[in-house]
Amino acid sequence: MPGATIGVLGGGQLGRMLAHAGNRLGYRFLTLDPTPDSPCGQTAAQIVAAYDDREAARELAKRSDVITYEFENVDAGVAEMLEQQSYVPQGSALLYTTQHRLREKRAVEAAGAQVAPYAEVESLVGLRTAAAKLGLPAVLKTATGGYDGKGQWVLRSEDELAPAWEEASRSGTQLVLEKFIAFDKEISVIAARSPSGEVKTFAPAENIHVHNILHLSIVPARVGDEVLREAEKLAVSIAETLGVVGLIAVEMFATADGKLYVNELAPRPHNSGHYTMEACRTSQFEQHIRAICDLPLGDASLLTPVVMANILGEHMDALLDWMKERDVAAEKLGVEPKVHLYGKAEAKARRKMGHINVLAPNVDAALDWIAQSNIWRD
Repeated sequence: MPGATIGVLGGGQLGRMLAHAGNRLGYRFLTLDPTPDSPCGQTAAQIVAAYDDREAARELAKRSDVITYEFENVDAGVAEMLEQQSYVPQGSALLYTTQHRLREKRAVEAAGAQVAPYAEVESLVGLRTAAAKLGLPAVLKTATGGYDGKGQWVLRSEDELAPAWEEASRSGTQLVLEKFIAFDKEISVIAARSPSGEVKTFAPAENIHVHNILHLSIVPARVGDEVLREAEKLAVSIAETLGVVGLIAVEMFATADGKLYVNELAPRPHNSGHYTMEACRTSQFEQHIRAICDLPLGDASLLTPVVMANILGEHMDALLDWMKERDVAAEKLGVEPKVHLYGKAEAKARRKMGHINVLAPNVDAALDWIAQSNIWRD
């Protein structure tokens, strides 16, 4: 119940926004992160230590009533240890599954969802065989690690196989080749599940990436109603089949003929769910707190059309200039941009520094404002 301390493995922006939401409910927060004055550490007490530091993890357990994680590359062994010493409602099994693409794909298939045809790759010969079977283009991915396009190689011709193998094999992890899906839209659904088994989903977001980094999340997603219903149904099935506690983000490809292929899972708050902070009755961050603490889940209904736009390091100067002035374009279009900055010490190119939720009468108005703004121009 409120008054308890929630320990967070990871001190990034997701932990920061969890702490903001949980503080309002009366919870205290303690984060473990190797970066001093981390984004979460600015809003919570912090243990400065490496993620695999077991003594530090034991200290986190000692000082916390419940432990959660804000990114899935937490050491699963540490999570398993914490599970034995503290209350970790998300558990280590879900981490074990989602940290490895092959295990994740098998779990998704067990939940009745489709994934892109794939093959495990263990050698250059195996890569050539898999490419011949699946066809090109295809995407070679590391089975573990990788985010925002890292650990991925798009292969369009046989000449690219050997160079990609040479680079990818240095990762020291298993590799998987996936058939390239000619998708019409990328969408994601965030589902919340409590230990009591209550499940709720947020409205599907349509996601647009630039340089493999999420640029925009558009809600309502511009796909048919049947696709929206099926996407939410798949997210519920995956949450229930995997025994999720807390949030799980289900990223999918939607093809022109209405088929859905699950691409990735993320067992935590997700960038594509940031729109919920102003646009829904309950934010993804409050919902996660409610779920892990086994409180009744909040109403996830969408209140207004919205487009979330990420702010990267290269956008910061323009953003700060914009914040100083009256925005005539926003007034004309009837949109309300809401800024969220993460408190990161240094603005680096392609580093997520914050986001803006553009509340609007319709998504076209929000997209028009983003297109007219100087913030995202090169």
